[in-house]
Amino acid sequence: MSYVPEDKKKKDDDKKISNGRIMIWIVVGGVGLYFLGSGIVGIIAGGR
Repeated sequence: MSYVPEDKKKKDDDKKISNGRIMIWIVVGGVGLYFLGSGIVGIIAGGR
């Protein structure tokens, strides 16, 4: 049987990533992928 003090439980909850932060990273990653993809297409097309 293990005993986890209340302070330890609070610290674990504080380290949990919030849903809002996950959504921000998904949006930022999507924009980054768009720019990367459009840049690669631009290089392949010769910048026309």
